[in-house]
Amino acid sequence: MRPQFVLSEIGVGLRRNLTMTFAVIVSVALSLALFGGSLLMSDQVSTMKGYWYDKVNVSIFLCNKHDAEQDVHCAKGAVTEDQKKQILSDLRKMPIVEKVAYESQDEAYKHYKEQFGNSPLAGSLTPDQMQESYRIKLKDPQKYQVIATAFNGRDGVQSVQDQKGILDNLFQLLNLMNRGALGVMALMLFVALLLIVNTVRVSAFSRRRETGIMRLVGASGFYIQAPFIAEAAVAGLIGGGLACVFLVVGRYFTIDHGMDLSHKLTLINFVGWDAVLTKLPLILATSVLMPALAAFFALRKYLKV
Repeated sequence: MRPQFVLSEIGVGLRRNLTMTFAVIVSVALSLALFGGSLLMSDQVSTMKGYWYDKVNVSIFLCNKHDAEQDVHCAKGAVTEDQKKQILSDLRKMPIVEKVAYESQDEAYKHYKEQFGNSPLAGSLTPDQMQESYRIKLKDPQKYQVIATAFNGRDGVQSVQDQKGILDNLFQLLNLMNRGALGVMALMLFVALLLIVNTVRVSAFSRRRETGIMRLVGASGFYIQAPFIAEAAVAGLIGGGLACVFLVVGRYFTIDHGMDLSHKLTLINFVGWDAVLTKLPLILATSVLMPALAAFFALRKYLKV
């Protein structure tokens, strides 16, 4: 097969169906940009889970004298020194516990003032109203329930709280948004495939005389199909290249510069450039293979006529 012939036919096909080719390029670019964005979102959620789950604590809040008057869990009064020692001893014996830190009322008050100093309630609170607590780092954050079962309802314990539960709600929201992006991506990909099939069929119909002559002189099916498949692959590759540009530019202007989220949201560990660059070859490969396969199957029926 002469490469010059294939290249000339690709140029003819792209020029004849310029509007549909442009629609194919835009559809492929948008759908694959969403595909790459969804992959990066999944990586971002996994990175955030690894970062935050490693830092979450289980907190055991102890009863103070104010809780004894208002909270049914502290009906037996404020926590005693013996109860605190027993709780600490039991925690250190548990194999799932990695580290235990004690926070006094004064320390709790200081931390509250640092975080919520501008709150209207901050001025009315005093250190003796704050709760002592044990901050527990687990070897496996998924085993929070073991701590809750062991200490909820115990004398001197007001409540057991798991910070992981708060993070789970955030990650569920992020995963839901990611699934929504995947749904839009699938719809755009379906539209792109329809456009590719229609573009190839229109191109084949406009050149039916040439392909008919080629069949009469004994040209193979692949020889006839090659220009159409290559035409679809080139259009897809251009769309895939645009999708890669969208991802790189989007990462640059949202995280590094422009919006500068990496400096404004320092508590979030954003995915790095390595995660973006590893997605680009996959996007480019998909942008070539998807249109090529769509064109191949679209032309099978035409060549049998």
